[in-house]
Amino acid sequence: MLVLSFDTTILNVALPTMADDIGATTGDMQWIVDSYTVVFAAAMLPAGLVGDRFGRRRILIAGLVVFLAGSVLGSLVGSPGAVIAARTVMGAGGAFVMPLALSVIPGLFGPAERPKAVAIASSAIAFGMPLGPIIGGALLKSFWWGSVFLVNIPLVALAIAACVWLLPETRDPAAPKVSVSSTFCAAAGLGALVYGIIEAPGRGWGDPLVVAGLATGILLLAVLVLSERRVPRPMLDMSLLRQRGFLWNAVAATLVSFVLTGTVFVVPSYLQTALGHDALGTGLRLLPMMGGLTVAARLAPSLVAKAGPRTVIAAGLLVLAAGGFLGATTSAADGYGLIAVWLTLAGAGLGLSVVPSMNGALGALPRERAGSGSGLLQTLRQTGAAVGVAILGSVLAAAYRGRLATAGLPPDAAHAARESLAGAHAVAGRTGNAALTASADAAYVHGMDVALAVCGAAALAAGLLLAVFLPGARPVGAETKAAEGATDPGAGAFAGPRADARQ
Repeated sequence: MLVLSFDTTILNVALPTMADDIGATTGDMQWIVDSYTVVFAAAMLPAGLVGDRFGRRRILIAGLVVFLAGSVLGSLVGSPGAVIAARTVMGAGGAFVMPLALSVIPGLFGPAERPKAVAIASSAIAFGMPLGPIIGGALLKSFWWGSVFLVNIPLVALAIAACVWLLPETRDPAAPKVSVSSTFCAAAGLGALVYGIIEAPGRGWGDPLVVAGLATGILLLAVLVLSERRVPRPMLDMSLLRQRGFLWNAVAATLVSFVLTGTVFVVPSYLQTALGHDALGTGLRLLPMMGGLTVAARLAPSLVAKAGPRTVIAAGLLVLAAGGFLGATTSAADGYGLIAVWLTLAGAGLGLSVVPSMNGALGALPRERAGSGSGLLQTLRQTGAAVGVAILGSVLAAAYRGRLATAGLPPDAAHAARESLAGAHAVAGRTGNAALTASADAAYVHGMDVALAVCGAAALAAGLLLAVFLPGARPVGAETKAAEGATDPGAGAFAGPRADARQ
């Protein structure tokens, strides 16, 4: 769980360096992040069921081996396409590790020990998120960008050895069968939708490929929902969304993933390329957001006990909106001080909303549906993360290209400058064009501001909607379910898919 946690944040500080070293465009960087997240979200649907039917220990080890293979591949390659392929392999492995590492807990520990085991898993993930930027920055200070993949290898190897020697095998032969068609619709539909969103700024929203990608994605996801509604025991139980408490808490949790991953995607390039900090300095400068998130997440349960979940979640989303809108006032002349303030504010808003919303979503469900509810919640969160990178990265790219001044540059140089901030700095360095550097920095800050304004508007709208529609009372028995299926800032529900009453 630790390696999955810091792997969600370690790569972001490496993206600006990778863009410079392997010529990755903004679209390439979006796919480097989203190739992992899209596959992770789609493969998580069948992962728990496969483990239930064929053995959780066996499939967990297989997922770790696949993740290890992707990490090795990522450390060896040298082109954007190959990195995207490596991240895809890692996403497939991680999708099996996450739910199965969690679903073995109820089978290993009784009611007295289970909260302690969950707390250890929670600590590993909560510790991993802020650790990612620091580890990534420290590695990049001394080694090449592939080291952010290489660092996974010893930890994953240790996890495999521990599973082989210490973990007993458990299974549930009565688990529902895996639907190949539903898995295909989820993976292909989400991938096509993300493709359309990422490609739109460069090709235009009316481009046939963009339109085809968006239409195909929407169609396949609609087919997925309709087909799963007709199955007696579906992989993706959409009927859970009829529960008002589950629905609106899931909306809040999904938005948190949207904002968190999108923000951590757009900010590092500004800190590293525009402000000139090295990778370690960039990682350290992201800590106010992670610190605000972690502290607020720890305070959230006591605040919920006093004020109720609706008040705390809505307030958290409004604090998040304030952080986004404050961040949207950043100018190219500003230093790090303003960034630290709004990162802390945004992190506090994320922390206040994520834990109550995750606990509230599970608490709104009958105990016998906690496993399927956790699986749906995890899938929605990962989908929110993938769409967040796609939308906010595309908003940034469109605004950046619209403001960048490339008049007088040769066509090839102008194209390279428009593709990414790192590309513009490289062109300016080769030609000695200081005006291009200034224009690129100002254009990137403008794009970042627009993306942060989108985050602020989305959080504000969600906060107002939840203040109106989220049930105010905490469901009976939610405290017990929260203890057994605890949540954390980065991982979501600590009851993997199928971790329900039959265990």
